[in-house]
Amino acid sequence: MIGILGGMGTQAGLDFCNKLAILYRGKIDQEYPLFVLYNKSNIPGRPESIGVQTKNIANINLKKNKKKYFLVLKSLLKGCQVLKKSGCKFVVIPCNTAHYWYEDLNKKISLPIINMPKEVFIHTQKKCKRGCSIGLLATEGTIKTGIYNNFFDKKYNLISPNLVIQKNYVNKAIKLVKMGKVKEASKIIKPAINYLIKKRCKKIILGCTELPIAIFAFKSFKKIKTSKIFLDPNLILANSAMKKYDR
Repeated sequence: MIGILGGMGTQAGLDFCNKLAILYRGKIDQEYPLFVLYNKSNIPGRPESIGVQTKNIANINLKKNKKKYFLVLKSLLKGCQVLKKSGCKFVVIPCNTAHYWYEDLNKKISLPIINMPKEVFIHTQKKCKRGCSIGLLATEGTIKTGIYNNFFDKKYNLISPNLVIQKNYVNKAIKLVKMGKVKEASKIIKPAINYLIKKRCKKIILGCTELPIAIFAFKSFKKIKTSKIFLDPNLILANSAMKKYDR
């Protein structure tokens, strides 16, 4: 049984469940995959809690950031423990930024956790030649901590929007999806996409799980699945989960 630690945000967790169900649709109820979604929406904000292990952090903020870091880790750990008690065999976390805590979380819970950025990297290797440019749209926290760079820098040139585009378009689009304003988010994200296309990115990683909701708003699932430019981590994670799936 698949354990899904959601709530980061709620729409993103539901998006993952929906994609899992559509990708592996059964002819009858009993043929669908078994999973438990724990919508743990009370986990402290991930982007706001990042800092303790990143470069160029002011010493004056170190104690404060360290405290925030471990508050998030503790909350994530509790979520995984609930899923373990529910009989889940492994865990997926449909939140990119939360994978900053992956290594510490993986050490503290005796339950396998699929690493989303790593799965996106493995998938990209099948689609793109070494040395090409790959775009990354994500929260500032995901970009700052390099959770995608850790994998992609080995083979690709990973490009993120500049600070102005990040603040005015990417951050706002993410916030709008969390507020349920998907139509507005789908419009405001376009300059960020155009920026990365002009940078000749072969693929663009939608590295915040709110972004596929914004970009694919009101489009058919077929278009999501066959997109030639976008890499949807939730979609990739759903496929990876089913490879590991065992009733």
